[in-house]
Amino acid sequence: MGAMSDASKTTNAKKVFIKTYGCQMNVYDSDRMTDALADHGFSPTQDMGEADLVLLNTCHIREKAAEKVYSELGRIRDFRNEREPGAKKMLIGVAGCVAQAEGEEIMARAPAVDLVFGPQSYHRLPELVARADRERVIDTDFPEEDKFAHLPAPKKEVTISRGLTAFLTVQEGCDKFCSFCVVPYTRGAEVSRPVAQVIAEARALADAGVREITLLGQNVNAYHGVDDKGRQIGLGELCYLLAEIEGLARIRYTTSHPRDMDDALIAAHRDLDKLMPYLHLPVQSGSDTILKAMNRRHTAAQYLEIIDRIKQARPDMALSGDFIVGFPGETDRDFADTLDMVKKVGYASAFSFKYSTRPGTPGAEMDNQVPEAVKAERLEALQAEITAHQTAFNAGCVGLTLPVLLEKKGRNPGQIAGRSPYLQPVHIEADESLIGQILPVEIVDRAKNSLVGTIVTSKVQAV
Repeated sequence: MGAMSDASKTTNAKKVFIKTYGCQMNVYDSDRMTDALADHGFSPTQDMGEADLVLLNTCHIREKAAEKVYSELGRIRDFRNEREPGAKKMLIGVAGCVAQAEGEEIMARAPAVDLVFGPQSYHRLPELVARADRERVIDTDFPEEDKFAHLPAPKKEVTISRGLTAFLTVQEGCDKFCSFCVVPYTRGAEVSRPVAQVIAEARALADAGVREITLLGQNVNAYHGVDDKGRQIGLGELCYLLAEIEGLARIRYTTSHPRDMDDALIAAHRDLDKLMPYLHLPVQSGSDTILKAMNRRHTAAQYLEIIDRIKQARPDMALSGDFIVGFPGETDRDFADTLDMVKKVGYASAFSFKYSTRPGTPGAEMDNQVPEAVKAERLEALQAEITAHQTAFNAGCVGLTLPVLLEKKGRNPGQIAGRSPYLQPVHIEADESLIGQILPVEIVDRAKNSLVGTIVTSKVQAV
């Protein structure tokens, strides 16, 4: 299999430097790559200069994603070439969605790259690295084996070092085929991890001191994992099972699709205090014409009806979303409908982007592409509207007492930082011995993107 010998594990320690682009799933994947390499003599480093292996874990979602990767590869190549004569060999690898989509082209355009592999090959990384010592390697197949079943679990001390919150991928791929998106082509069809596998990983995280987990998936609320009885269960039922884990205090999930927001998941938000009242539910546009062109398979009214049902079940729910402006054919009227959607929902936060073509997607072949100047103007207007709602939401939190997970030291002496249920950073003047607890905090002020609070000592009861 090309694996390193036992002797190399102890006498030939090596360093791996990973630069991560994009979403939370890539952050999770980078951690799992580090875990896969740990038993084969590699330890992580933040200093590329001491690395034996440099990996770029790439994302294909944003504009000019591939070109940014090639630019970074050029810098790494130059860095390697400028090292002292006789310096140790540095392997260069490209992982993730750009690797999956453009593996052959990367090998052709970037001769300095030794290794290219897609998101479904991480469990074979030690073998691939060993081969890359001898020859250039590309692995962008979609293997039938379950990579999660083969990836080693991180050591407890490694999990502890990563902090009080953790990502946990439960689902990968997407079957929706939105006309702007490359995910079905780079991550493949929807696949859900078995229930027992997810529960075991969550228990291990909780045993290592993790207080909050965020369940991840390209379309996480389409989760349909199989339990020990052979039944398929959805994300809602999975959340009930996770809520039973001792020590695990908070559960989140992202990213969701409106069409998979079913009754069981909405009921879980009603019933489970551990399931945080903050939901990222992208809509992309407020125009039915554009939603149809995007192949979203829901209308603006249906999206708003889902929001109403969610808020009936959990009145304190805050919403986050994604928007794309300038999709082919978008008119001023269509864009006005998007602004209207933002006003109706009142998002606590949202992400917005100019449409950019992705080769191989239907949107790239559409007529009526919107001029860049129009996209830029619309994006500025949309972001101003979103910012106004986010500012109002944060202002509305001043005077409230919220349970805050105290996560780490703050930037200033005597300060610690945590997160509210709504994912807002909260800064508190308090002793760092309180880190790890969830305590009632009165919000006394707000900054642009965060809150300021004081612990309510009369109500202190650690969760």
